[in-house]
Amino acid sequence: METQLKISLKLFAVYQETFGSAELNLKFPPQTSVGEVLEWAIAQHPQLAKWRDITRFGVNLQFVEADTLLADGDEVVLIPPVSGG
Repeated sequence: METQLKISLKLFAVYQETFGSAELNLKFPPQTSVGEVLEWAIAQHPQLAKWRDITRFGVNLQFVEADTLLADGDEVVLIPPVSGG
């Protein structure tokens, strides 16, 4: 039986405010994509859905696409647009 992937999810801006935390330690099934982590976050807090199409993803300090599959121990970052200039 395959084990669950353990990831650390770093949260910034609206995600951090909504979850009330800068980091969450989570478990997901094997073959989970970074986009599915965003969908998990939206399922927890549906008001985050408005950020779905404009959130960027980082895994282990590199920008990645939503379909990037996660590995055990990955550090995932959800990066919403940042206001200001």
